[in-house]
Amino acid sequence: MRRAAWKVSELALPYGLTVLLLVSLWEFASRRINPLFFPGPTTVWRSFLALASGDLAAHVGVSLVRILTGFLLGSLVGIPLGLLMGGIPVIRRLLDGTVEFFRFIPPIAMIVLAVVWFGTGEASKVFLIIFSTVFLVTVNTEDGVYHVVRNRIRAVQAMGAGPWDVFRLVILPSAVPHALTGMRIAMGNAFSTIVSAEMIVADRGIGFLLQDSRLFLRTGHIFVALVALGLLGFATDRVFRILIARFGGEYVVVR
Repeated sequence: MRRAAWKVSELALPYGLTVLLLVSLWEFASRRINPLFFPGPTTVWRSFLALASGDLAAHVGVSLVRILTGFLLGSLVGIPLGLLMGGIPVIRRLLDGTVEFFRFIPPIAMIVLAVVWFGTGEASKVFLIIFSTVFLVTVNTEDGVYHVVRNRIRAVQAMGAGPWDVFRLVILPSAVPHALTGMRIAMGNAFSTIVSAEMIVADRGIGFLLQDSRLFLRTGHIFVALVALGLLGFATDRVFRILIARFGGEYVVVR
């Protein structure tokens, strides 16, 4: 118990020092810049209190639902597709060029088409998150399957394992950490995509809050929205780091 508590404190100390340093620099800079453009921590805290008693939780909740819905759907498509492409050469040859083509189209560039196809409702935002997720997850999962150590496959086959056993015992464990890494990267894309979409075609969400605050020169509200995004991103990234460390085994080293 004491070791666990010491471990937590050991991990928390560097983050606490970093936060203290950043807030100090922030306060120092805010005293030398027009607060209309760069409000200090005290002003931002007042903005947070004002938003917290209003719609901040609603905006954050709407954005999170959109992100998680599109992210999970994109992952549910990307992981099986990556397993098929990594394990079956014919499918890889058929789909590799298509996946690479769409992977380099920024999701933000698809906003106009998303609105044309699905309107300004929830479907267009979810579609954009799916688009920003599926190809990254596919490529990383495919890479995990494609680079399975062949001697391990031969070893289980020598012990009488069939195709399903090879997949379950060797291929899938090798692909999981790569798939999780792809999901971790895709989650960052999902955050940037939803904010961009909400700034253009939404009446709720963190992106809408940023755009609305810009129109009324509420710089403190903008900082609150940015801090909320950073904290949400930090939390989700920690979850994926834990999952990768848990399921990655010898394949992945998480810093």
